[in-house]
Amino acid sequence: MSDAAQPRSLHDLPPGSAFNPAGAAQLMSRHGHGGWLGLTYHAHGTGWMELALPWREELVGVPETGVLASGPIISLMDNATSMSVWALCGRFVPHATLDLRVDYMRAAVPGRTVIGRGECYKLTRTIAFIRGIAHDGDPEDPVAHVIGTFMATHGTYL
Repeated sequence: MSDAAQPRSLHDLPPGSAFNPAGAAQLMSRHGHGGWLGLTYHAHGTGWMELALPWREELVGVPETGVLASGPIISLMDNATSMSVWALCGRFVPHATLDLRVDYMRAAVPGRTVIGRGECYKLTRTIAFIRGIAHDGDPEDPVAHVIGTFMATHGTYL
């Protein structure tokens, strides 16, 4: 396939196309918000996806502390949980975040990469139920927990 025919973003993928987690994460990290944040692929499996958010000074919320702002962590978790839906259904289905509740447990340690693990634990025809954690090295000591739902906007998950 020529470079001109390669998708430039996830939005260029035709609905229903096979979902390649590492390839999709690479597309996401090249452009747009995920690219600016520096999100990268970390790992995946059936129904789950992990992305990494490297610490950068531009992402710090309070310069005196060096702690990452909440917005980049919310974006990390929105992306990781979104991609977990596709990892479960095995194909790209355009969808929108209906609800994403984020419960912060503690501040991320300054200088550390934050890993976001999203899991899709239930699919209906048009609604996906997700949960996940963000951590900075120890999943048993999370930075945040998330829970939420996505809605298929074009097509169905099942």
